[in-house]
Amino acid sequence: MLLRLVIKDVVIINHLELDFSAGLSTLTGETGAGKSILLDSLQLALGGRADTGLIRSGQQQASVTAVFHPRGLSEQLDALGLVPDDDDELRLRRVLNADGKSRAYINDTPVSARVLRDLGNELVEIQGQFEQHGLLAPSRHRSVLDSFARLQPLASTVAKAYEEWQDGAQRLADEQAKLEKDRQEQDYLEHVAKELADAAPKEGEHDELAEQRQRLQHAEKLAEYLQEALNILQADVGVERLIHQALRVLGRSPDLLQRQIEPSLAALERAADLIADALGQIEMLASEQNGDPYELERVAERLFLLKDLARKHDCDPNTLPEIQARLEDQLGAIEQADETLQRLSLEVADLKQRYDDLADQLSEKRRKAAAKLDRAITNELAPLKLERAKVETRIQPLEPAHWGPQGKEGVQFLVAMNQGEALGPIGKVASGGELSRFLLALKVVLAAVNPVPTLVFDEVDSGLGGATADAVGERLDRLAQHLQLLTITHSPQVAARARTHYHVAKASKKGKTETQVRHLSDDQRVEEIARMLSGSKITEEARAAAHALLEASAA
Repeated sequence: MLLRLVIKDVVIINHLELDFSAGLSTLTGETGAGKSILLDSLQLALGGRADTGLIRSGQQQASVTAVFHPRGLSEQLDALGLVPDDDDELRLRRVLNADGKSRAYINDTPVSARVLRDLGNELVEIQGQFEQHGLLAPSRHRSVLDSFARLQPLASTVAKAYEEWQDGAQRLADEQAKLEKDRQEQDYLEHVAKELADAAPKEGEHDELAEQRQRLQHAEKLAEYLQEALNILQADVGVERLIHQALRVLGRSPDLLQRQIEPSLAALERAADLIADALGQIEMLASEQNGDPYELERVAERLFLLKDLARKHDCDPNTLPEIQARLEDQLGAIEQADETLQRLSLEVADLKQRYDDLADQLSEKRRKAAAKLDRAITNELAPLKLERAKVETRIQPLEPAHWGPQGKEGVQFLVAMNQGEALGPIGKVASGGELSRFLLALKVVLAAVNPVPTLVFDEVDSGLGGATADAVGERLDRLAQHLQLLTITHSPQVAARARTHYHVAKASKKGKTETQVRHLSDDQRVEEIARMLSGSKITEEARAAAHALLEASAA
């Protein structure tokens, strides 16, 4: 709901602050007093076109701030990273410079004019904007009908079913494309898979072979060292023979000396045993080095094979088993592809059938709701002096190629303003006054489901009087029971219905003309409505009529 409008240096407005309340508010005044300037200012704050002609003469910039209660906008504000002020107010501000540049703010946070406009469209709907954003746009007619019939939950379910169907169809298409590509490469895949299967690489095999090859490459040199050591130890004067000779010599010593040399004998005997063990180990190692002379060649060939395969597959040799398993899985998938495609096809068929069923339900409900909407609008037209008008909410079935998340049909509001005329789009067959009254009737019918909290009508009663003007006022009053409604009017019947009444007038101040707006008291309202009834000269009869209008409106 619009709480306050602050205007500075716009056309003939110096500085103006207006507070608004819920229900129906009206602005009256002589033609040219500046009522349209207020509307232009509000549009500027809502992200409308920045026209330097709005800047007051002699000033370098103009600014407008519109303050709202942000009820129901938490999701939009969260998406923008904004939160209302502590006093639960949402401020939309626009500053227009003389060089044509403008700046936009939401709660003092700089934003683009597009963001300001998008949020403004959620807050206020102005009659002059219908062509772009409102009920004249055919793209909105389907959602308007759904709102009227409270079909949004079913429409959301249809949209989700369509998305699931399309996702399934995309998965099937992707799988078919993949299969086609795989089948084109199947011969190659089978070749490389067989090549890997024949090689049968094992996990960690490459590193083990590399280590084994390194050992085998040094085996010949090691055999030479071992043989040389054996020759030394086994020579005619080898260590072992010398120790045994020493033992024999010491063994011939007299018994009297045996106790003294016993430790030496024991040490020599241990040395002989250790040398015998060493000889055995060296002989065993030497025999191992004289094994299969072709083993190094076989290891090298195996390493070359693994490295060659790794180059072909652009991978580490140790990951060849993983490559082999992946190729086998891919070939297995190709073999099972027909079964997979059949399963996906059945899934997509089920998803499409679900969409069909839900969309058909939505179509039927829309057809029934369209007839109800037409009757409801028609009932509102006669009192608005549009009794000859005919309205039709046309449900147009779409070709299957154009089905979408919104369903299987398009929706368009068509109207013929006079008997015998062909039905056509609202904005093309109705005059300005007829259009305003038609949209008022539609808004009254949609009041309970209207998502925008504030509506503005600019002279919806233009050219009307008597019972028709009273019918317009009665419908505006009824509409204002559901939302905040602002109207600029020259009709006393409409002005009398307002909960809040503002008077717009020009005044001369310091040699300059300025627009001034004042909130009228009850007595002042009587005078203003009497002026609207009788003109510049207010008679007692006009005052009495004004009293009667106000009393009738309050009843």
